[in-house]
Amino acid sequence: MTEPLHIVVIDPDKERAFLIVDGLRETMDYKISVIGETLGLARKLRDLEPDIILIDLEDPSRDSFEQVITALGPSERPVAMFVDQTDDKMMRAAIDAGVSAYVVNGLRKDRIKPVLETAIARFHSFGRMKAELEATKTALAERKTIDRAKGLLMKARGLSEEEAYAVLRKTAMDQGRRVSEVADGLVTAAGLLL
Repeated sequence: MTEPLHIVVIDPDKERAFLIVDGLRETMDYKISVIGETLGLARKLRDLEPDIILIDLEDPSRDSFEQVITALGPSERPVAMFVDQTDDKMMRAAIDAGVSAYVVNGLRKDRIKPVLETAIARFHSFGRMKAELEATKTALAERKTIDRAKGLLMKARGLSEEEAYAVLRKTAMDQGRRVSEVADGLVTAAGLLL
């Protein structure tokens, strides 16, 4: 049996916090922690290690909003934020901080579960895109290193591009390494020699 999701509800207003808690308890069995004070929020979140964060800022002042955004840092978990009033700057700051669902004037018990599910789905979708971007960046960097290594071999040995790649590939197979690792070693060694 898996552990229930741990949700941290951040809300300075107790009544509204319990509205969220009631809405969550009606839909599923969650472990729920409520934080009412934003002072020291980053430490509290670190200590609680939640799976999901739900934030309700009825009428956020700039200070309380900035404390929450700063505490989130680059969020490693789904975050849903409910606000009654907003402006473009606040919304952009929340999204930049990793808020997955930003809901204006929509805190109702029956909306909590769909918003939570949306935040989780968007968080995972963004995570997949981020992983794909990192893989693409890595592949591009490896490709550039391989091209540089081929260029060094072509110049030093008078090889064609295909022959230079064949040398890299054979060396990689003989050493049980990846072609990009061999190419990186060659480029590094050439940099030391020149």
